[in-house]
Amino acid sequence: MLIKTGSSILTGILVMLIISATVLAEDRFIDNKDGTVIDNELGLMWAKTDNAGDINWHQALKWVKFTFPDTLAKHYDNWRLPTLAELQSLVDTNKNSVGYETDCGQRVKIIPVIHLSCGWIWTAESSSIAPTSRIFNFNNVYHYTVRKAHKKGYRALPVRDLK
Repeated sequence: MLIKTGSSILTGILVMLIISATVLAEDRFIDNKDGTVIDNELGLMWAKTDNAGDINWHQALKWVKFTFPDTLAKHYDNWRLPTLAELQSLVDTNKNSVGYETDCGQRVKIIPVIHLSCGWIWTAESSSIAPTSRIFNFNNVYHYTVRKAHKKGYRALPVRDLK
């Protein structure tokens, strides 16, 4: 009898831990219903969508700093291009997820609350020697260096620190 009760308690504790972990994962990203998403784990605010058109790195910098704040995010400031690590943190790691198809026809593996129009996102990381920057591809979950002047399929996804 004691073994059965102990086993039941252990099973109950395991079920509670699994439920708690699921709730915590779901609470990481909160849709503010104003075009922004909060990442509670990293203390970041993301735009819910990218710029929705081809953009080179220089245009992306200007768009996140000057154009985007005057559109959806009038109540917030300090928007910037994300780091590579910040973009990688948005990858949908659910093994059962196949992602979704973007407007440009590319399938992406990104958290579902953020909508991309194409899979390549500019990072803030750029070379001071060569005219190149890092780009992250949510289709094949890979990053690489490209020339800043390239723009076909490339997008800007604004982010800002909450603190």
